[in-house]
Amino acid sequence: MSSPHRAQAQARPYGTLLASFAAWKLFLFAIALGSTLVGDAYDTSAGLVVVQGPGAAGSGDDGGAHLATPVTDFGRRLVARFASWDAIYFVSIARRGYRFEQDWAFGAGLPLAVRGLLRGLEQLGLVASSSAGAEEGTLPEALAGIVLSNTAHLLSAFVLYRLGQVVWRDQTLSLIAALLHVISPAGLFLCAPNAESSFALLSFSGYLLFALSCRAEQRPACRDLYTVAAGAVFGLATAFRSNGILNGIPFAWEVLRNLPRLPRRPTDTLRRLLALGIGGVCVAAGSAGPQAVAYLRFCSGTSGAQPRPWCQGYLPSIYTFVQQHYWHTGFLRYWTLSNLPLFLLATPMLLILTRSGVEHLTDRRVLVPGKPAESARLLSLLQSAAAAQVLLAVLAVTSYHVQIITRISSGYPLWYWWVAGCLIRGEKTGSRIVMFMVIYASIQGALFTSFLPPA
Repeated sequence: MSSPHRAQAQARPYGTLLASFAAWKLFLFAIALGSTLVGDAYDTSAGLVVVQGPGAAGSGDDGGAHLATPVTDFGRRLVARFASWDAIYFVSIARRGYRFEQDWAFGAGLPLAVRGLLRGLEQLGLVASSSAGAEEGTLPEALAGIVLSNTAHLLSAFVLYRLGQVVWRDQTLSLIAALLHVISPAGLFLCAPNAESSFALLSFSGYLLFALSCRAEQRPACRDLYTVAAGAVFGLATAFRSNGILNGIPFAWEVLRNLPRLPRRPTDTLRRLLALGIGGVCVAAGSAGPQAVAYLRFCSGTSGAQPRPWCQGYLPSIYTFVQQHYWHTGFLRYWTLSNLPLFLLATPMLLILTRSGVEHLTDRRVLVPGKPAESARLLSLLQSAAAAQVLLAVLAVTSYHVQIITRISSGYPLWYWWVAGCLIRGEKTGSRIVMFMVIYASIQGALFTSFLPPA
């Protein structure tokens, strides 16, 4: 970017982000449009669920007729393309709730948000009322999910820019990092009714609140309020994606950093530890809450059904059981020869996460000249975020469907800053990563809307 263009972009950072966002989304939607025009998807189940509803194949029922505005058949087919892969589950859960055991692999955050948006539109008279759980198409839920995902993606870019400003006080680096998030290799997953966009928005917001707490050490009440609020927002992020539990690492990291101060400043340190503890509990609640609901439903015996095997576990978790039983995840279970191509596809993102994380873990720079205590707090936050990012990469290699790392990494801020730094310094690594991001998102977009892997 030339100096005049850079100055213009920095003068209107949010306008720059909005324009870039619109251009990128038009590009991705054009790919989806072209894929829809070419022919049917490899698997047409998404179309059956979205347009007709479960069990209604060939019935001709109009699952989208209750929308306030007419939707063409082609438009419905296009929406159905966005409801591929995980999105089928999210929109179905938003319509009828958690009906089947395997549904519990998917967080409750997005379905609840979709349902809440539709109920709000119903109250305003903008869409016709529909009964939750009705056996009809999920077109309204799919459309609402698309709106939510794209809105959350734009807002997350804004929040990431603000977060960079608070942490680095560097407008150029902050803006470039936010622009990188716009063109994330997650691609159409950030357009479709999936949880990644909302997770990124909440994750970045949680880090922003935590960073503000680091800047507010001279105002203890404000500092602790920011800390608890960060935990609450991280907890919401965990309700959207289970890997949000890794956002609890900054709280544990800060607890360990504050413990040595306890003998010297007991009152202030205890207050700080209490705020950190409450925040950490909030993060865990985003995961534990749905587990408790599932336990009461499947294991209490009130339904009269035989308790499921996971009910007898030392730490009974329907999420862990479902992931292992239905989705075949777990330690080294994905390490098969047939999955080698997926490991190769995930390698670039794994290397980016690992290298950027390790470099920040070993970083000892002074972030705030003249304020060593504030600089130490911000550096500690960066190191804890780096630890979470590296752990995510390790878990992806050992326990996840490894290819999902390219989309779930979209909610972690550190690697965007690292790539932005490479670009500012003129390193070839930065430009190569940007090229990878654009190419991967483009190819993945065509495959995604055709219901072809990787997902």
